[in-house]
Amino acid sequence: MRSVNYGKDILAGPRRRNVPEIPAEPGLVVEDPASGFCGAVLWVEKDTVVLEDRHGKQRLFPMRPAAFLFEGKPVTLVPVRGGAPAKPKQSASGSVRVEGLRARTARGSRIWVEGQHDAELVERIWGHDLRVEGVVVEPLHGVDDLPGLLAEFAPEPGRRVGVLVDHLVPGSKESRLVEGIDDPDVLITGHPYVDIWEAVKPQVLGIPGWPRVPRGTDWKQGVCAELGWGEPADGWRRVLSSVSSFRDVETPLLGAVERLIDFVTEPS
Repeated sequence: MRSVNYGKDILAGPRRRNVPEIPAEPGLVVEDPASGFCGAVLWVEKDTVVLEDRHGKQRLFPMRPAAFLFEGKPVTLVPVRGGAPAKPKQSASGSVRVEGLRARTARGSRIWVEGQHDAELVERIWGHDLRVEGVVVEPLHGVDDLPGLLAEFAPEPGRRVGVLVDHLVPGSKESRLVEGIDDPDVLITGHPYVDIWEAVKPQVLGIPGWPRVPRGTDWKQGVCAELGWGEPADGWRRVLSSVSSFRDVETPLLGAVERLIDFVTEPS
């Protein structure tokens, strides 16, 4: 039988800790310590609150007497004064936007991408999620020395590496470069497109499709020449500015990045 420490005065009873109350504003991210479920407030119904995690899974929890964790500290959620909360806003990735976000301290784990354009597109769509999760995205400027970079980084539990690779299809140079890398703390995903530009849907850019570039011609140079976009730097500004949400890019890229985020944020 568990004893209770009443302090020096056994008649005084156990000390009650004051748990602060905070309004259940939509988008507020809290954790249920009993189940470990972490999600953003969607809405309040009488004495219950509906939370949704970053995968879209929803769960119903009693508001009282249970305490939630907010930024690691116990709190009690209370209804918002003045009526039901409005529907929470979505981030560019489709997740619930966390209002008043303070970026968490960066994790030891990393997501590596091939180049600066890859990093900028990932930031454009998943930047909010990455700041919520404390994940840093780093461009590699190619995967030619990926085994050496991984050996230098020395992945381990709590310090994982997720790698996003362009043109990861059977028989490609990229697939040959990464084959043989077998580490439980490394996950390599990719998409079938020659370059990250091609993962943006053509209709978003007002073109019927991405041009076919002859073998031996730099892909970006060939695309810009065919479409009259000037230099690749000009073309990239056009591509990136056309992307506003996950709906503007192809499904293989969405799946690849989501898998990497899940991998590097799994509890160690």
